[in-house]
Amino acid sequence: MSFVSLKAWRQRSAAQAEMRATLKARVIGAICLGPDDTVAVNEIACADPGCPDMETIVLVMRSGEPTQAFQIRKAIDAIQADDVSELVAQMGSVLRDPRS
Repeated sequence: MSFVSLKAWRQRSAAQAEMRATLKARVIGAICLGPDDTVAVNEIACADPGCPDMETIVLVMRSGEPTQAFQIRKAIDAIQADDVSELVAQMGSVLRDPRS
């Protein structure tokens, strides 16, 4: 087992916060959200067979609707632009536009 210094942990946390904010902004920009809607982005451990150690979960919480969860089977720092494009395409096939 290895130990991570507090300084290294804080630097990684700050970098991940920036990556989460960027991913969240891209998702919000790609789907129609109302003022009462929320998007959350988190990295979690994945214990499923064939899954990497960490995966990124995007929760879309629309007012008056059930929360929808989407996953990118990569750690947040490994996500590329094409992963985000695939996620947005997946969301578009599931989420409905509240204006329609």
